[in-house]
Amino acid sequence: MNAPNDLLPRVERRLVPAEMLAALSARFGDRCSTAAAVRDQHGRGESVYDAAPPEAVVFCESTEEVAFVVSQAAAHAVPVIPFGVGSSLEGHLLAVQGGVSIDLSRMDRIVRINAEDLTVTVEAGVTREQLNREIKDTGLFFPIDPGANATLGGMAATRASGTNAVRYGTMKDNVLALTVVNADGQVMRTGTRARKSSAGYDLTRLFVGSEGTLGVMTEITLKLYPLPEAVSAAVCFFPSIDAAVQTTIAIIQMGVPIARCELLDANAIRAVNRHSRLALREAPMLLMEFHGSDASVAEQADTVQGVAREHGGADFEWARTPEERTRLWTARHQSYFAALQMRPGCRCQSSDTCVPISHLAEAINESVAEAEASRIPYWIVGHVGDGNFHLSYLMDPNDAAECAAVEDLNVKMVQRALRLEGTCTGEHGIGLHKMPYLLDEAGPAAVATMRLIKHSLDPKNIMNPGKIFAL
Repeated sequence: MNAPNDLLPRVERRLVPAEMLAALSARFGDRCSTAAAVRDQHGRGESVYDAAPPEAVVFCESTEEVAFVVSQAAAHAVPVIPFGVGSSLEGHLLAVQGGVSIDLSRMDRIVRINAEDLTVTVEAGVTREQLNREIKDTGLFFPIDPGANATLGGMAATRASGTNAVRYGTMKDNVLALTVVNADGQVMRTGTRARKSSAGYDLTRLFVGSEGTLGVMTEITLKLYPLPEAVSAAVCFFPSIDAAVQTTIAIIQMGVPIARCELLDANAIRAVNRHSRLALREAPMLLMEFHGSDASVAEQADTVQGVAREHGGADFEWARTPEERTRLWTARHQSYFAALQMRPGCRCQSSDTCVPISHLAEAINESVAEAEASRIPYWIVGHVGDGNFHLSYLMDPNDAAECAAVEDLNVKMVQRALRLEGTCTGEHGIGLHKMPYLLDEAGPAAVATMRLIKHSLDPKNIMNPGKIFAL
């Protein structure tokens, strides 16, 4: 691996013909842009890659408009790449073969709230924070929380999860139905608002996690949950990362229904303190949250405190008010940008393996030893309650040797996760960066089946081509 500008695959770009650009301009006016700044914004995310901009960007405001763009693309065999807010970490948004970016951020309407059924239908451009603001008065909330204020379309496309996954599951567990524009521009609907179905193939699960390679999701029906009667958050500091991880393993194996269990190492704490003006102890920390009745929250907290003390954990520091909890979780969610500020001009290479909980200590301890030996700045955060952790390196993009060293460390981390019967990505998705690892994880027969599905649903290979696997 060389510097990031040498990482993009060498493939032929498919230009948008003048006839198609004219049709898009006639339909969308100034909502169809070929301006360099707009194209550049839509050809990058938060990944290590340099921008690979599309030829044009179309800001759609309805399913019908998305269908029009895809129909035009199908007629001219031009790639289309769905775009939400640009928070992808694995290069999902890069127009590696050119084409048109479909910006869904203006599709931000709450279509239907069915509070009595605990469901909501939203357009793909609605963000998770917007949804929770708009349904707050119903006494319900949507728990999937990947950190970034991502769009729900993007979260479904990458099968996102986050801090609440240990209790509430991931996007695949919480999407009931979809409206999708397929590769020939037809609008299809999958699933219903019913909580279960045995009717035919599970197309909803097929599209969730497909990263825009099979169709463009425009509406999503989601499960909601009652706001818990009581919520309490606490931080607990440990003498080592291993002690914090062993505490987490014991909590999960005991069946404690903890809602959130996040690990931050001393490097992450140092960055968060500087960025968010906190004064947390710079030591490995678990940030935990308990949901339920007053009695159940107290019982959970008492059990967890006992386990933590057995592993050298210091006394819990509680955040009982909404303001205190918000401050802690906001700091956690801003840890990525906080860490970037610790090395100005750097780029972040982040991996997010996930392993069975019984192997979590081995996976983290060996990864930490390699990170320390490299002397490259790094930090760790993790949704360790479900075996998922992120090890991120701050690397100089102009130092080819350092970039190569980071990639080697990333490969070792992924290979370790696969050896321990885990996965190369718990929530980031495959995108561009993790394509080589999918074959190692799934095997040739499974990847060949994925290619057959892709070719059947997208024979012209226009839906976000060049991602997940090469055709």
